[in-house]
Amino acid sequence: MEETATDLIVGEPPKIPTEPPQLPRKSVLDMSADELVAKSIVPVKKEYICPVPIRLGSDNNGPSGDAVPASTTASARPVSKEKKSKRQLKRERNQEKQSTRNLCPMVAKTGKADSCPYNDKCRFSHDIEAFKDQKPADLEGNCPFDGDEGPCPYGLGCRFLGTHTITDVASGISNGNKNSEINGLKKDVQRLLWKNKMKFPKADAELKVLGLMGPTKSKKTPSSNNEEENQTVSNDSHVTNENGCCEMNECSLEATEKAEGNNSGDDPRPQKRGKPLNDQTSEVIGEINGSSYEVKDVDTSVGNLPFRRVCKALGADITCGEMAMCTNLLQGQAAEWALLRRHVSEDIFGVQICGAYPDTVARACELIEQECRVDFIDINMGCPIDLVVNKGAGSALLSKPMRMKNVIQAASSTVDIPITIKARTSYYEGRSRIDSVIANVAEWGASALTIHGRSRQQRYTKQPDWDYVYECTKKAPQSLQVLGNGDIFSFSDWKTHKSDCPQLSSCMIARGALVKPWLFTEIKEQRDWDISSGERLDIFKDYVRFGLQHWGSDTKGVETTRHFLLEWLSYTYRYVPFGLLEVIPQKLNWRPPAYFGRDDLETLMASESAADWIKISEMLLENRLLSSFEKSS
Repeated sequence: MEETATDLIVGEPPKIPTEPPQLPRKSVLDMSADELVAKSIVPVKKEYICPVPIRLGSDNNGPSGDAVPASTTASARPVSKEKKSKRQLKRERNQEKQSTRNLCPMVAKTGKADSCPYNDKCRFSHDIEAFKDQKPADLEGNCPFDGDEGPCPYGLGCRFLGTHTITDVASGISNGNKNSEINGLKKDVQRLLWKNKMKFPKADAELKVLGLMGPTKSKKTPSSNNEEENQTVSNDSHVTNENGCCEMNECSLEATEKAEGNNSGDDPRPQKRGKPLNDQTSEVIGEINGSSYEVKDVDTSVGNLPFRRVCKALGADITCGEMAMCTNLLQGQAAEWALLRRHVSEDIFGVQICGAYPDTVARACELIEQECRVDFIDINMGCPIDLVVNKGAGSALLSKPMRMKNVIQAASSTVDIPITIKARTSYYEGRSRIDSVIANVAEWGASALTIHGRSRQQRYTKQPDWDYVYECTKKAPQSLQVLGNGDIFSFSDWKTHKSDCPQLSSCMIARGALVKPWLFTEIKEQRDWDISSGERLDIFKDYVRFGLQHWGSDTKGVETTRHFLLEWLSYTYRYVPFGLLEVIPQKLNWRPPAYFGRDDLETLMASESAADWIKISEMLLENRLLSSFEKSS
């Protein structure tokens, strides 16, 4: 008898092997404090936790471990955009500059359409009425340059124009409070760097004494004026030109369109500049010791000058700028020189540089000592970024002790200011460890050494090995100051490290300050600060004010300030208020769960949503909903 479809349906269904049933995963509410700590989740008091189940280990979880709907992750996929040629992008940039949205800086400062020396050849608009018609509405509050000597340096372009007096515009150009920022790049120095005509007598003499110059080769450049020959130096199988810039440099950036000329000094014609690291640029024009300069200020991260001013106001003793590549400094790239800027409130300030070769680092040190006011130069030998390591710089130097020695010796013998080193424990875990050379670092000329308790291979995973930091500190000679670094996030962390190893000179704080910059106040006052949401908002207000003073109060400056404020808010939401914790203190690697704050503003600051960060930026830059939040807090 043939089997039919009906016969297959009738009767007992076939047994299908099934997987053993899985136990439902615990939510944050069901976990004890010890279980949350074991899973690196902040143990928040149960009454403040949002009733949202947590799904640990899932691929589509949010940063705090909460499940994210599949539709959200699908919609968040990047959309491919049409690629444009460099010529098309340049044409669009030029057209944008000529639009009425971009008023000539000189016209904006003076309020007179005929004040620009370029007249019709100027790349910017001179139509004041058209600019006013499309200009966004003024922001609430006073101009950040209010109270400084002279009028606002941004004139008609200022987003706080309504607070200006008539005499402000009529009185002419002013530097505003830019004299409070120093270490700008002078135009004459930048031209010499562009043309490879800068001389480095001290660095070249020391390199020659140390035997690091190598054989020289000369070649003539085509010129009708019999200009000097450009010298190239071969060193460690790499080639440098006379200003020390490697032909295969650490982070070479191609040249782009010409920059705007400043309005003071000789030959204010547009000059060529290096390509910035991003498009967030703003003009800074001023005067240092009677020398005119112009800098296209581009900051690459949140450790910028306004953020350092916030940390300084909260108790930081020593500040250090963001890492700058030596080759880019020697090429006169304004974007890199912006990282060396210093505010007068930073009474002990150092710059951090990164380079792969002794000649490059030594010449950069001589240039910094000559053009900047700094208290020390820190050489980064711990950066784990592939872009830096692949060029032989950063933590790659830890695997080359002789190169490391040559770099330190060349730099320390060239300049009179102290040379310090920032390093990790090693390049690979357990190999070429820093303790094998720590006894020699002082002999090579370094004054201090900061050790981050992780290897390059670890990046920022696992806990920092502070026991190894202590071991290195005890091996160091008395002439070498050793600082520890790694996940310091509370006053008790600082106190523990100092008590466990009294030989430590101090501790450096980096990522911890990004999440809670008032950590410096806690350490100074030896207490844990249960800071309120209103006090945190005041810190953000100070940052916005410092940002507008640094990047400018015009439209571009406001948007640049917003950009870096949003980037900073992507760190600060990780802080959980002290009064909400079941276990204290909070550790840096703990992830905050979804929780409610003690007021609406605290809840908003705890959000991991970029939309809520934008709301906070609108509150600070546009005063939207600010009064209601201040009343509730």
